[in-house]
Amino acid sequence: MRFTTRLFLVQVAVVVAVLLVCTGAFSVIAVGQVRSAAEESALNIARSVAAMPDVRRTVARWSDDPGTPAADDLVAGPLQRTALAVADRTDALFVVITDDHGIRLAHPSAERLGETVSTPFARVLAGDEVVDWEVGTLGRSARAKVPVLPPDGGAPVGEVSVGFEEGSVLDDLPALLLAIGVAALLALGVGVGAGSILRRRWEKTTLGLQPEELTALVQQQSAVLDGVGDGVLALDEDGIVRVASGAAVRLLGLSAPVGRSLHDLPLPTNVVRAIEEGLPVHHAVVGTRVLAIDVHPVRHGGRELGDVIVVRDHTDVAELNEQLSSVQTVTGALRVQRHEFSNRLHVAAGLLDAERVGDARAFLDDLLERGSVPTAVGHIERVPDLFLQALLTGKAAEAGTHGVRLIVGEDTLLLGALGRVEDAAAVIGNLVDNAIAAAAAAAEPRWVEVTFLSDGDALVVTVADSGRGVPAGRDVFAATDGPADDRVRGRGIGLPLSRELARRLSGDVWLIDAGGGAPGDDDTGETTRPPGAVFAARLPGVLRNAPNDGTPPWHAHPEEPTA
Repeated sequence: MRFTTRLFLVQVAVVVAVLLVCTGAFSVIAVGQVRSAAEESALNIARSVAAMPDVRRTVARWSDDPGTPAADDLVAGPLQRTALAVADRTDALFVVITDDHGIRLAHPSAERLGETVSTPFARVLAGDEVVDWEVGTLGRSARAKVPVLPPDGGAPVGEVSVGFEEGSVLDDLPALLLAIGVAALLALGVGVGAGSILRRRWEKTTLGLQPEELTALVQQQSAVLDGVGDGVLALDEDGIVRVASGAAVRLLGLSAPVGRSLHDLPLPTNVVRAIEEGLPVHHAVVGTRVLAIDVHPVRHGGRELGDVIVVRDHTDVAELNEQLSSVQTVTGALRVQRHEFSNRLHVAAGLLDAERVGDARAFLDDLLERGSVPTAVGHIERVPDLFLQALLTGKAAEAGTHGVRLIVGEDTLLLGALGRVEDAAAVIGNLVDNAIAAAAAAAEPRWVEVTFLSDGDALVVTVADSGRGVPAGRDVFAATDGPADDRVRGRGIGLPLSRELARRLSGDVWLIDAGGGAPGDDDTGETTRPPGAVFAARLPGVLRNAPNDGTPPWHAHPEEPTA
């Protein structure tokens, strides 16, 4: 049996039980009210009869007679006529009048006149009114007894007893119980109808799923949401978040998203727009993370239930891509250097084979003086690390295609060799690419200056360019809705990703100088550099064999200025 059917039957049973209890209670109350009404009627009639002047005078006269009245004297007397008339008008079972000794002066049965009544009368003769259900010579009845006072006042001289037969009292009870029963049936019908509506509503709300199926569904949902690294958001048909996994909250940087509208979440506009249109987003920058977002509509039984949003973290993939790009740049530069060096060796070998030892010696001396391979990087000799030389050489070749000259700053002081080359290359490559793009967009002269410093085992890099600088008020490390491959001045994922990479090494990337001022002349009369921006990065733990005597030549970066 389905759960909704069982629930419906339980509801009907509860309604029936409540109705039975209420019907019984109302029936008891109704019987009590009928009995009380009969008692009240008997009491009022008895009071009316006892208050009649003729009744008071006649009863007082018979009470003064010391003897017992004869039935023949009473049967046609005024009391008997009055009692019978009142009983006939009120449908009472009896109207009995007695003297102060309980002798019947009036009674429905003439043969009982002159006899003592069968029920107690002492309390009435003491002046009390008595209402009760008693059994007398005429059967069980609701009766009221009222004392009869003499015309001139004084102690009671008799009583008037009025009774209603028990059967006649309950004559109206079946109609009353029928009304109660009809009301109970109507209430039962309302309860059954309400139960049916609730049953259909339950099945519609739960899509026909039973409690055990809902339990299994919750278990499966918990297993899926908590068992995978991807984030999951579930929206209903109104765009309200109903389910949010911990991974989704972490990746999207949300706080208590359940119950909130999609438009109320702190998400980039392009992400919200893509979700509303049901389009996937391959490279969405949210905070410091690069995410891939898929939207899947959910339907069941032809009914639109909302959307499920799957969020995947592609930050590591983007980082690996940046690292691979830097390594490829270095590899290409090394390949060119190897090929050029091989050509130089062939020249030297050819001179020696031709026994032109003097020319070979002069050629080798020239190589020693100028370096084995020419490079487009100015003052490359200031960088002792071969990997950094190769990286700068590769970047210089790319910069040259844009008319930008890459130089090494004269303040460069690098102690130790580069250890974690992939991490360092990704950050340095991003900063240099950003500077090259900024310089290429400016007027002549176009250049990028890279300076390397050691701080214990940390590598400190500053990158300056001859671009136009960073516009005031722009956060260059905040993601925008621009193209994902646009790294100019903080757009896209270049600079935000560089900062994220550095912070994973417990370092940082920051803006030293936003630039944007006018060029001027120094003390020697030479024109200072154009108003470009200066970025810096500190990468702890990437240098090996670096001196660490507690007095590093360059310390941690100062407070980051506001752009």
